[in-house]
Order: sequence, then C-alpha cells, then structure tokens
Amino acid sequence: MTEYGRGPGSEPWHPEDPLYGDGGWEGQQARPGQQAAYGGQPQHYPEQQPQQQHYGDWGDGQQAAYGQAQQQYQQQYEQQYEQQQYEGQGQQQYEGQGQQPYDNGGWGTGTHAHAQYPDPADPYGQQAAAYGGQQPDYYGTPDAYPPPEPPSRRQAEPEPPQTDWDPGPDQGEHAFFAGGDDADDDSDDDSGAGRGRGERRGRGSKPKKRRSGYACLVVLLVLGAGVGGVGYFGYQFYQDRFGAPPDFAGDGTNETVTVEIPKGAFGSVIGQKLKEAGVVKSVDAFVAAQSDNPEGKSIQAGAYILHKQMSAAAAVEMMLDPKSQNNVLVRPGERNLSVYKAIDAKLDLSAGTTKKVAEQKHKSLGLPSWANDNSEIKDPLEGFLYPGTYAAAKGMKPEAVLKEMVTQAAEKYEALDLEAKAKALKLDNPLQLVTVASLVQAEGKTEDDYRKMAEVVYNRLDLANPETYGLLQFDSTFNYLKGESNINISESEINSNQDPYNTYTQKGLPPGPIGNPGDIAMKATLNPTHDGWYYFVAVDGVSKTEFARTHDEFQKLKDKFNESSGN
Repeated sequence: MTEYGRGPGSEPWHPEDPLYGDGGWEGQQARPGQQAAYGGQPQHYPEQQPQQQHYGDWGDGQQAAYGQAQQQYQQQYEQQYEQQQYEGQGQQQYEGQGQQPYDNGGWGTGTHAHAQYPDPADPYGQQAAAYGGQQPDYYGTPDAYPPPEPPSRRQAEPEPPQTDWDPGPDQGEHAFFAGGDDADDDSDDDSGAGRGRGERRGRGSKPKKRRSGYACLVVLLVLGAGVGGVGYFGYQFYQDRFGAPPDFAGDGTNETVTVEIPKGAFGSVIGQKLKEAGVVKSVDAFVAAQSDNPEGKSIQAGAYILHKQMSAAAAVEMMLDPKSQNNVLVRPGERNLSVYKAIDAKLDLSAGTTKKVAEQKHKSLGLPSWANDNSEIKDPLEGFLYPGTYAAAKGMKPEAVLKEMVTQAAEKYEALDLEAKAKALKLDNPLQLVTVASLVQAEGKTEDDYRKMAEVVYNRLDLANPETYGLLQFDSTFNYLKGESNINISESEINSNQDPYNTYTQKGLPPGPIGNPGDIAMKATLNPTHDGWYYFVAVDGVSKTEFARTHDEFQKLKDKFNESSGN
C-alpha cells in the first residue's frame, strides 16, 4: 500500500502539477498531534486511481504556527469531533469524492500550511486565509462556507449587524414597544444628514425607547375598550335572552292617541302597532303582559283610544275596557241605517253623512258582482256590512269604515261558495240566499230556531204549497220598509200596503236583504231542517218560538200568543 504523501515511490514532480506549490514533500516534519487527531492510529484506505483535482496553493512558511494551533485545537476538541466530524462526515466525504488514499503517518512538514485534504476535525477544510493567497483557491471562494478557526486563532464572536429592529435586552421585544420616536429620528438626521437609518444604527448605538410608555397606554386603552365592548354586548345579549323586556311605568301621559288594530292580529302585531304609536316601549313587554292577563286574548280588532308611554300591563287593561274602544260594532241582524248612525257618531260627523256616502259610493266599496241585480233594492249595502268590530276613529273617512265591512262580507260569502249553494237550494242567485239568511236572522230568537226558520222560508217559497201558496207573510219585512220593529201590526195596515218588501201582499222574497246576517244564521240557511214546518209564532213575544206544520196548529199557537200578550 502506498502511503499518502511524498515519500519513496512517489511520482516525479511536475511543474504544472496543481498539487504542489513552491516546495515538495521531501524533508518535511510530521505535523505535531496529527496521529492523535485521528484516533492514534494510521488511517489506511484502499488503493484508488489518482485523479486530478485542484486544491489551490500550498502555504509559504506558515507551518509552524499552524501546527501549534492545530495541536492545541485538537487536544481541546478531540473527543467531540472524533465521532461526529470525522467518522460521521469526513470519511464519507473523502471516500465519496474519489480522492487518493493516504496514510496519516506520512503527513509531511515544512512550509506547507495545509494538507491536500481538510482536517477531519475541521469540517470546512480551513482553506481560506491561511494558504497565502498567491494562486486561486478553488475551495476558498466567497461562496464556500467559512471554516471554523482553531481556539488559539479564534476571535471574539462579531456582534450581529444592527438593523432597524432592536429586539431589546430580552431578545423578544416587539418594534411596537421599542425604538426611537420622532424626536430620535430628528436627532439622527441632524448628526448624520444624508445617511440611511441602518447606517446610523450600525455604529452600535441603540435608539432610546421613548415610545414604550405611550405604547403600553395605547394597548391598555384598546384592551379596556375591548373589555368594555364585550361587557356591553354581553349585557345586551343577557337582557335580550333572559332579562325583562323594556317597559314604561304607570298609566301613561295625558296625551292620547288612536290605534287601529286589524282583524286577526296576533299579540306581536298588536304590540308593534302600540309601539309605533308610542303607547308601549317594546313589543315583548306587551306580549308578556297580554299572556299574563287572563282576558288578554280577547282583545278584538278595532280602534282604541290609549295614552302614550303606558306600561304594557296598563295598555292591556285599557284595551279590554269598552270605554277605550273607538269602534263601530255591527251586531248580527242589525240594519244598515243603525250602522250609519253609529259611524257618524264615532267620526264626529253630522247625521246622515255616512248614509249619503253609502248611496253615492256603494259601487266603489267592493261589493260582489251579484249584489245589485234588483233595481227595487232600497239599500245596495244591506246585508253586506258584515257583523263584527271595526275601527272608526275621529279623522277617518266613512267610506273607509264601510269598505272594511263590505270587504269582510265579500270574503265570508266567497268562502261559503254561495253561488253553488244557491243553485242547490233552488234559488235564483246568491243575493237571494243572503236575503233568506237575513229573514232567518230577523225572525229567529235562538240558535235552535234558525234551521227550522230556514225550512219555513224554503217551504213557503214553493208556489204550489197548500198552506201559503208562495206568501212568506213575515212581519220583519214590513217593519223593514217602515223602519220600525213592531210586532203588533194590524191586518188592515199590512193588507193595504203594496210595497215590494211587504211579504203579506207580495209573493216570494223581498228585493234584497233586510239586515246583516251573522255566521250562525248564514250556516243555518245553508243547512235547513226537513220536518215540514210552515208556521211559527213567538208565543211569549220575546224569545220563545214554536213551529207548526198546518194552519190549525198555527191557530192554536196564535191563541197562545194572544193570551200571553193580553190581547
């Protein structure tokens, strides 16, 4: 095996051989400590074919100093680098690069500062400054990693370059809390005009931390605002979910307002109307008060005169009091003339105003197309002011009130499908069905009477019936044309009147309804009994009605009535 170095058996020196510098390997002394650095034994590697590689210049006279430093360096770090650097990395590096085998014992001495291979204890090869620099160093270029210096030649660690960011003594202070303020910048500009900020800081001076106090104050303010905001919204969330809803206290101010509640309105809708008018403070407060009041659900549609800024409980109580209701109530069977007078009173209008509006504007109020098919009808709106409660507050127009009533009637009749039902009951049109219902409503006294009364009407309308031959003979129709409610009518008065509404002298139904039938009378009209009733008499003159099938039975009921009335 050939040892690494210039000994016997080496090839002759060639002037252009880059492995040689000013002198050869002959006569060189072994480097002190060389054997210890490699574990105390010569290192042998298998023979390989030599390859030309450039290792730069050999040193000129620096061997002695390097040897002493290297020995001192190797003794200090012998154990540390023996396993990590040489065995783990150096051997792979040397073998992997295909360099010539060498024997550690054949290391020469002399003026050469470095061997051909880097020191195993020095992973970076020590190529840079110690070679003299006469020729280009292929391993010492600026791109190469700087080799670690031996302990004897090491210098103090250079301070890290100064930058615009000063981490402060704890190496973790954010730039927001450190650095000069505007005054520092001005002083720097005065002392070194034209120089960059990094250049000024490069002299080792640290900026004064004048903003740290202000920054902390800003942070505290921001944190305080955040905590306050979270607290506020948290309180609002708690109040919305678990707290009592906002509410006024007491019975309100002296200022009053009129609030119109639409039909079918739920508590939330009523509460919204009251809140918009300034009566209650919140919708939730009203809904809660309405639920707490046993009568709260009985609040009806209509207009209410209420005070502003009332507690929700007080508002519910006042709406339940009829005195606060600014409404018009249409009762089942009530005639239009009575309704017109009530509207005039509620709207503070002169007597007859609403009646005149009804005559002039009835076609624009939403009547069904079949409502006015008889020119002898006294009032086109009769039978179409549907029973219920309607808002009628001062300042409203009478046509607005009337239109609400007519609209309600039209919707009800459409829902009952009166056109189909009229044909099934052998009537000419839906208007006749409403007329029958108005008669049932006027003549019946109790709910049980209505179906029997409806059968009486239908039986009498049959012109071939053997009892009346098509005459209804109802007192209610005669009272309607007279504008009265008299049950004691003389036969001479009745028989002398030939008005179309006088069913004693005119066969069939009157031209139109004689009042406004309610739900019960209307449903009874659509579902009459089939017991053969032709006659009825209010035997007590008030509420007790009895029915008969023949004229003889009728005479007995009539005698009973005369006895009760003293005739």
